[in-house]
Amino acid sequence: MAHKSHRQKALQAQLEAQPTLSLVSQKTKKPKVVEQSMDIDGDDDVLISSSSSTLPSTSTAEQTNATASTSSGSGFAPLPQSQTNNGVLKGEFRRIPIPPHRMTPLKKEWVNLYTPMVDMLGLQVRMNTMRRSVELKTSGHTVDTGAIQKGADFVKAFSLGFDVNDALALLRLDDLYLDSFEIKDVKTLHGDHLSRAIGRIAGEGGKVKFSIENASRTRIVLADTHIHILGSVQNIKIARDAIVSLILGSPPGKVYAHLKMVGARMKQRF
Repeated sequence: MAHKSHRQKALQAQLEAQPTLSLVSQKTKKPKVVEQSMDIDGDDDVLISSSSSTLPSTSTAEQTNATASTSSGSGFAPLPQSQTNNGVLKGEFRRIPIPPHRMTPLKKEWVNLYTPMVDMLGLQVRMNTMRRSVELKTSGHTVDTGAIQKGADFVKAFSLGFDVNDALALLRLDDLYLDSFEIKDVKTLHGDHLSRAIGRIAGEGGKVKFSIENASRTRIVLADTHIHILGSVQNIKIARDAIVSLILGSPPGKVYAHLKMVGARMKQRF
């Protein structure tokens, strides 16, 4: 019996020790303390208060992340205004080369060239005679992000042979472009055949070229075998088709008739 009582005492001691171990394990596990009821005394109240104070911070962080992800489609938060800098790229630089035969007209028309680029676009402009080029740079007064590209197109149009007043339309309008091609891109011609093709495009005293310009509302420069067209996309296509037909050998009368038909259609649209 003494042996049985000793065994019973040992079992009773083990049973009494198990709740204490479970309580210690519950206290050591912090997540389970938050899930317990509020009637726990002692240190558990401190744990509950500290965990409850940290909960709002995590919720606010999740809210900020959610708003940042929803504010932009890519999932990234938008840049602050101090970093965007109104979308202007400071220090952007362009150098436009000028052909040797256009340096003298550039010096004569220099005042008319740099004045609109400085006043309208807010660019810094200078003529580099050593490099035979015109250099453009953005400044603090530049507002439009595409200002330097407009200025480069304006100077390039003048270097190709367009008049200053015609090239100035590139600064005022947004839907004007430059298109350049050669006669050999259409058909390979040599000798007198090439000369006759150029003559068909120009006409007597430039009449054919002027009629194409008036019908298609474009400006055309015929520089040897190179042809440059200034206008909108649709008008450039009309002028290019007329010039291509002349290069291929169509008579000017047939081209005139086609241009009249196209001009009538354009008037009906507008």
